[in-house]
Amino acid sequence: MSNLPETGRTSRVTIRLVTIQILVVSLLLTLGGRLWYLQIRNGDQYTAEAADNHIQQVVAPATRGSILDARGVPLADNETRLVVSANRTDLLKMHDRGKAVLARLAGVLNLRPEDVAAKVRLCDAKTPKPCWAGSPYQPIPITDEATTQQALQIRERAEDFPGVTAEPTAVRRYAGPGGSNTAQVLGYLSPVTDDEISKTKSGSAPLLRSDQVGRSGLERQYDTQLRGKAGVTRYEVDNLGRVIGKAKSDKAVPGSNIVTSIDARVQAIAERELDQAMKDARKELDKNTGVNYKADAGAVVVMESRTGRVVAMASNPTYDPNAWVGGISAKDYRQLTGKDSDYPLLNRAIQGQAAPGSIFKVISATAAVKAGYAFTDNYNCSSSYSIGNQVFKNFESKGYGPINLGRALEVSCDTVFYDLAFRQWQKDGGNNPKHPADWFYRTAHDFGLGKETGIDLPNEVKGRVPDREWKKRYWEANKDTWCKQGGSSGDDYAAKIAKENCESGMRMRAGDSVNYSIGQGDTLVTPIQMATIYAGISNGGTLYNPTIGKAIVSPDGKSVQEIAPTAHGRLPFDQRTRDQLDGALAGVATNGSAAWRFEGWPQKDIPMHAKTGTAEVYGKQTTSWFATYTQDYTVVMTISQGGTGSGASGPAVRNIYNALYGVDEKGRIDPGKALLPHPESGLPRIEKDGTIEAQKIDVPSPPARKEDKQQ
Repeated sequence: MSNLPETGRTSRVTIRLVTIQILVVSLLLTLGGRLWYLQIRNGDQYTAEAADNHIQQVVAPATRGSILDARGVPLADNETRLVVSANRTDLLKMHDRGKAVLARLAGVLNLRPEDVAAKVRLCDAKTPKPCWAGSPYQPIPITDEATTQQALQIRERAEDFPGVTAEPTAVRRYAGPGGSNTAQVLGYLSPVTDDEISKTKSGSAPLLRSDQVGRSGLERQYDTQLRGKAGVTRYEVDNLGRVIGKAKSDKAVPGSNIVTSIDARVQAIAERELDQAMKDARKELDKNTGVNYKADAGAVVVMESRTGRVVAMASNPTYDPNAWVGGISAKDYRQLTGKDSDYPLLNRAIQGQAAPGSIFKVISATAAVKAGYAFTDNYNCSSSYSIGNQVFKNFESKGYGPINLGRALEVSCDTVFYDLAFRQWQKDGGNNPKHPADWFYRTAHDFGLGKETGIDLPNEVKGRVPDREWKKRYWEANKDTWCKQGGSSGDDYAAKIAKENCESGMRMRAGDSVNYSIGQGDTLVTPIQMATIYAGISNGGTLYNPTIGKAIVSPDGKSVQEIAPTAHGRLPFDQRTRDQLDGALAGVATNGSAAWRFEGWPQKDIPMHAKTGTAEVYGKQTTSWFATYTQDYTVVMTISQGGTGSGASGPAVRNIYNALYGVDEKGRIDPGKALLPHPESGLPRIEKDGTIEAQKIDVPSPPARKEDKQQ
């Protein structure tokens, strides 16, 4: 038996039990505190993180809607291609940041390794194009032109190409029906950026990382309708990434189709004729400079006179919008945006600004009538006009004697308008005006110049009316430079001009007013503005907002939202003045400056109206303008550094009308050859399944061209 007292053994057991109890209680308190910290204090945060960690989204991009011409012919649609993409996140996890994989991929795709590497770098302020402007977590397309053999190599050798996929994908296609290009009108797509995703989160059409968005043209204007809504399937996964269930699924909604007023056949002819006119102009000698005309840029607009709908719109130089599909190459990007590119991305029909020359005279004639000068009174058309020691010459120094305003428009007599503008300048107070009426400037604003026409294309420019307010702003912005230059050398011609501008540049001087009256000086207009004005004269005075979109059609064809023509004002003349202008412009085509271009035209059947314009530009060759209209259509063409209005643009405009109405070289009308003798009033047929029937494209061959000589 033990000699230890029983009480000693009990004490030791009790101490042990108490210690264990304290430890247990401490552990429970610690666990409880931790649970309180996780569930109460930071519960919301960890709940959200847990949800994020266990929900994965799989995005199915929506099929983008098509852009169709007025007859249902696709201008932009989709086709299935083999797209090779690289996952940047996977590549960056590799020890060499994916360089070896991309080099192997370049070998398979027959591309340069540096070009492939450039495709996956992210865009920022310092990174040159091309680069990836989309989300860094989205697969980045390397090419959309992979062959079946290349795709099989990538998929069968998956261990050599981790992070790389080759899948059939719907890719945007700019079809170019009938040889039409329509690049600046259609625009192009590029990946969505993180900023765009953030800005649209709370909107009705949030952007996803997989989305492509329109960057210009109709692709941008109608992007929301065309894009549709991507499908998103949400899966529940465990912490090992295994799918344990489906949380929610939203089906993809295809984008709507946009039916336009563009006729692909007329578009192809307008592009062809503009390009040929520029080529022909480059063969002509400019007698003023002693070198051939450069004809470096041009634009043409074909518009329905009574609705403002655009049937064709071409800008030159142009580009292939397919170059942007699947990501643009460094070479193509330089060709489109470099200093030597001539900026083909610019839509010169709505963004090209130039002095209008004599096509502006319809505005000056209207202003003169509003100022009290009768249209039918005679005004002296002399070969030159003098103000002080300044001599303003008539074009080609030709005089016609006393003629009325209608005849002044027909023969484009500058000196008649010089005289009217100078007289009105004197009435307004000359160099010391108090309450000038400024009819010539006010009327230009009333014709819609100096502001946008409202066309459904982005980035339209306003042009410029150099009125007194503009003169003052311009002087304030430049007076310091002028005053400094004007005080540098009293004998230098440039210094003398600078000194004059410094001292009186804020004034509306007599020379400014007379130059302005014939569309010269600081006046700037766009082709779409002048097309809107001449269409307004044709239709009786309504200034329509030019439109290209004609209807938005849902993917199933059950919803058709037509885009009706809308007007933004009326031209500032009464019916009598309108009819007088109309008669004078008909005279231009039959007995005036454009008559030689419309020789043999069936004037009785299809009355033609025209106005020529030759605008002088300081330091450059003259700009060619040709504005015309019939009861159905208005056609305006301009060629920068192209020469005279009828000389450079005349043949092309005549050929466009020949194609529209089916007129042959002898002036006979063949209805069977007329592409569009009357504007397309309805919409193409929509089938029960939502598809839109496309009519046949048949573009006539270009006419045999004669060596024209200006008369």
